[in-house]
Amino acid sequence: MLVHQAFRFELAPNNAIRSRFASHCGASRFVYNWGLALVKDRLDQQSQIREAAFRELLSDEEARELANTVSVPWTMISLRKVWNTTKNEMAPWWGENSKFAYESGLSALSDALANFSKARSGGRAGQMGFPRFKKAGSNRSCRFWAGIAVIDSRHVRLPRIGIVRSKEMTTSLLSHLDGGTARILNATISQEADRWFISICVEIEREDPAAAFPDAVVGVDLGVKFLAVLSTGEEVENPRALNRYARRMARLQRELSRRERGSNRRADTRRRLARTHRRVRTRRADALHQLSSRLASTYGTVVLEDLNVAGMTRSPKDVRNGDGSYARNGKRAKAGLNRAILDVAPAEFRRQVTYKLAWHAGTLVIADRYFPSSKRCSSCGAVKATLSRAERTFRCSCGLVMDRDLNAARNLEAFGANVAGGRSETKNGRGGEHRLDPQSSPMKRQGGSGQPHRTVLVGSK
Repeated sequence: MLVHQAFRFELAPNNAIRSRFASHCGASRFVYNWGLALVKDRLDQQSQIREAAFRELLSDEEARELANTVSVPWTMISLRKVWNTTKNEMAPWWGENSKFAYESGLSALSDALANFSKARSGGRAGQMGFPRFKKAGSNRSCRFWAGIAVIDSRHVRLPRIGIVRSKEMTTSLLSHLDGGTARILNATISQEADRWFISICVEIEREDPAAAFPDAVVGVDLGVKFLAVLSTGEEVENPRALNRYARRMARLQRELSRRERGSNRRADTRRRLARTHRRVRTRRADALHQLSSRLASTYGTVVLEDLNVAGMTRSPKDVRNGDGSYARNGKRAKAGLNRAILDVAPAEFRRQVTYKLAWHAGTLVIADRYFPSSKRCSSCGAVKATLSRAERTFRCSCGLVMDRDLNAARNLEAFGANVAGGRSETKNGRGGEHRLDPQSSPMKRQGGSGQPHRTVLVGSK
């Protein structure tokens, strides 16, 4: 099956290559900001024309027609046309870099504008603000669509940059390219904490095996004490990446605030702070990838909750006393809980499980956010009216005494078994006496999609 897959490697550029990387990324940022300034200027012109038309007592339709006489370059094609006619005047140095550096910036801007339009019209979930200008030195990246080659297991070639040494072995990709089972589509270079990476997107022929237990259903309850509690009874340790480096990050942030702007010491502190943030990201990502890979390669059906993370991490409202002062509302304690919840990254875990189940032809069942997984007894099915966060042990009148997270995971398993048709729900709601408890090592995979799968979004009814 032909799929799109990305291979990411760390590069080992010398100072000359680093300068070329910085030049290409800076050119991409420049054209992005140029295009955004052009779009804002054209929108301001349209607004001024409409206001002048209203002052002349024209109708809304007439004012709109007059405003539309000023075209706004909103798409990649329209932005590129304007850029090609003005680049010699705006950036006479543009020939120093590859043309893909400028196309990369214009492509990013057109995608941002398209996402903004879709969010406003309801065609895209969530909120998306209007694009903002990019600062120099932050989030450096540039994409190339042609002229890319993997020379050997240690070197890649990029247009106008030349041959770059890879710090990691590229044999995982090179074997597919030499065998004719992969074709390079594009490559993106990016900088993270003074380290450069390349992500090569290819069209590749691959087949992934089905799950080890395709008929097995597992409920996964994400939490703070444990990263996840499975319905099999397994408790996955939470790496607490942010908590581990919190003191170092706070110290470096204080040190950064004392450094003089533009000084070498401030730049050095910023690099050390960026490296610390990267350690947090990689530690968190490693735990999520190991868990999601193991679930997708082991179980045919995985059941998750549609968590309202925004509501769970909302700060409590301020309460005023009669004298005008504010009463204690536990805001500081809640802030610590909010950080712990966000450190788990529930949305990222759901994203990984979704595309990895596609590799193994699995099914993802999403329970509605109002499904009472924690309040329902997994033995008799009774639902409690209230259940505080302090109650870590679920106790029911039927005699069930169980950890609340395990109880929630087993309720999710029973719920997903009914929806996916994996096993029929038994009287005790826990899949009967027979329970599958398979163990398999996590499988390292690159991004992409394999065998078809389905995601089931269901409610609590």
